[in-house]
Amino acid sequence: MSKRRKAEKNATMGSPRGVSSLEEARAWMAARKITEIECTVPDLAGVPRGKIMPASKFLSSPVMNLPLSVFLQTISGEYAEFEGLVDSVVADGDLVLEPDLSTLCAVPWAQDPTAQLIHDAYHRDGRPVEIAPRNVLKHVISLYTARGWQPVVAPEIEFYLVEPNPDPDYPLRPPVGRSGRPEIGRQAYSIQAVNEFDPLFEDMYDYSEAQGLEIDTLIHEDGAAQMEINLRHGDPLGLADQVYLFKRTIREAALAHKAYATFMAKPIADEPGSAMHIHQSVVSLESGRNIFSDHEGAPTPEFFSFIAGHQKYLPAVMCILAPYVNSYRRLTRDSMAPINVQWGYDNRTAGLRIPPSTADARRVENRVPSSDANPYLVIAASLACGYLGMVENLRCTDPLETDAKEMEFELPRGLLEAVAAFQEAEALADVLGPRFVATYAAVKQAEFETFMRVISPWEREFLLLNV
Repeated sequence: MSKRRKAEKNATMGSPRGVSSLEEARAWMAARKITEIECTVPDLAGVPRGKIMPASKFLSSPVMNLPLSVFLQTISGEYAEFEGLVDSVVADGDLVLEPDLSTLCAVPWAQDPTAQLIHDAYHRDGRPVEIAPRNVLKHVISLYTARGWQPVVAPEIEFYLVEPNPDPDYPLRPPVGRSGRPEIGRQAYSIQAVNEFDPLFEDMYDYSEAQGLEIDTLIHEDGAAQMEINLRHGDPLGLADQVYLFKRTIREAALAHKAYATFMAKPIADEPGSAMHIHQSVVSLESGRNIFSDHEGAPTPEFFSFIAGHQKYLPAVMCILAPYVNSYRRLTRDSMAPINVQWGYDNRTAGLRIPPSTADARRVENRVPSSDANPYLVIAASLACGYLGMVENLRCTDPLETDAKEMEFELPRGLLEAVAAFQEAEALADVLGPRFVATYAAVKQAEFETFMRVISPWEREFLLLNV
């Protein structure tokens, strides 16, 4: 279909994303002849869990049930221990999942006309489920609202395109593009390197447009077949939803072109890792002004305290920003990934960068998170750090004008160290919720135990005959 016909079709059908009532949803689905609907909720890893049902069944009964264990599941499909994590007599009782109708959109790669909806999780007595990632982010936003603030974010997500790899024992390799040859060298910002995969990215843009995902830019990053997508700034919950949907979108577009899209933090040993940078600012609900700048355009005490909050608390939320054992392979001195919580003006070697901007757009870029992280939890954790910095009136260090890579590591070097720091940070438990902290830590510890059962090629190569 031509772009003109697509525009005419969208104008006829209305917005591709979101309605405000069940009756509007009924009309939206009827206009698109929707027959099925995917009802999902993001788990702790950001994996969509839920049910697929006929559209008619959903419209007659839009609330569904799933067991509490969906939020206790590890990335390998096992479960953390329930004891001490739930207060119900029934350890794995059903939760009530209610659709957020503002997230209604198409599933453009489905063979039959299909829609999707993101749901929120509640206990049967109506309380929000404290450990559901979307609810964790909503709670952090509510703390800002209570202070008269509105956080604004803009995520940047890096990922790799790789050849299909059905055998996990073999290393990943870049896919073959239109030229018939895979990339062998670094092609940062190369238009030609992006053009190698034009048909794939055309599908990605079409899928994104059909879902109302607002992609700002697409660039080629440093790694071979490594790309970055930037989303437009806006409401944290809405942007987390978009990242959640985009990850699945690019995976589906890649599969249609016989490739994988991966958000692993370090998928290829000799290539750079993949990050999820979060740009953050805060506006006043009363005036609509950016509170990081005063009326003369100078930085405010809130701006410096927001930075200081990150400097103090980022090490403690590292298990959210870098959630897997693989994530810590990205954080090395010989890469562009940060190793500390220094900050600087337009300094990409620091964990916290202040991009060049006007006073109205003054913001803090958190460069620490990896792209394998759950977008809801990454945004919640980063905003929690800034929030604590402002309410505690913390003071940041002086901006760094030199290479931060020459300084000491200030971030945890491994998952267990990060989990321990997370459990010890009482102030963060007050913001993110003590039940969430306990549950998330238990899941991460369970994942580490699963990892420890695997014997790696390094061990077989260097230990088998030498020790």
